[in-house]
Amino acid sequence: MATEWEVLLPTRIDPTGPESIAEFARCTGIDEYGSREAALEEIDRYDAVIVRTAALDADVIERAERLRVIAKHGSGLDNVDVAAASRRGIVVCNTPGANAQSVAEHAIALLFGVRRHLHTADEHVRSGGWERSEFTGHELAGDALGLLGFGAIAERTAALARGIGMAVLAFDPYLDDDRFPEGVERVETVSNLFDRSDAVSVHVPLTDGTRGSVSTDELAALGENGVLINTARGAIVEETALVEAIEDGTLAGAGLDTFASEPPGEDHPLYDRDEVLLTPHVGGVTEQALVRMSRRAAANVRTVYEGGLPESTVNRADIDREVAR
Repeated sequence: MATEWEVLLPTRIDPTGPESIAEFARCTGIDEYGSREAALEEIDRYDAVIVRTAALDADVIERAERLRVIAKHGSGLDNVDVAAASRRGIVVCNTPGANAQSVAEHAIALLFGVRRHLHTADEHVRSGGWERSEFTGHELAGDALGLLGFGAIAERTAALARGIGMAVLAFDPYLDDDRFPEGVERVETVSNLFDRSDAVSVHVPLTDGTRGSVSTDELAALGENGVLINTARGAIVEETALVEAIEDGTLAGAGLDTFASEPPGEDHPLYDRDEVLLTPHVGGVTEQALVRMSRRAAANVRTVYEGGLPESTVNRADIDREVAR
């Protein structure tokens, strides 16, 4: 085994992670290249990549002759071709739960913001207005919050919502009943979740099965007083259906931290809608979460360097099969 690894880092990463592996790893940031594309052109020189948003597709992975591990700085892996990495025997791992509290807080903040008209009230005051009756809000206490998916982020969101006084419903077909804590009611279908909730917060990964899974029928079930919150992945929500639901009053509002295409472009139709609160995919971007993700991603690199597999390896079975061959 080489005594020194070459590790490619994302443009922005807390230094504590790279510093923790400095005795065996020489780290290079993507920002040291002229562009992300230029960095990936040299992917064949790296033993490990800590990745945030850069697309590691099959073409990039095929050229990564030395690559041993792709360590995601975060949890979502829709920007990594896991199957291509598995075929090459490359470990793919992430940092689940490292930003759970941050994203959960952001989801609740978006819900507060939409229900209390915070961004339009702010603009009103800044423009010299003081028409208080125009910004009558809606209390969250007593409402039902539906959680689409019940992983680490949704579990934290549920705890926050219950503290506010909300009832909490959740749909996740992959969990056993005992994974749903007291105070969180499991529902058996997506349609039932949307029909019974006053607001729904999306917490599923982007897969072929979830892409576009929140669409016209789900939004109609949520109803004219309902709010949709999405801090997961933009493509889970069919944006055309969401725009139509907002414009025709099928839905009361939405809080979106993610979009199908990021950034969403200068002429996105939701920019002009006061019922919608938009943020630039910053749900997991807090000082504390960035430290945790940096350290855990670096620890995953260390584990592979030392000959092991990180607990969060997502292609463990495929790697084992490659080793067996």
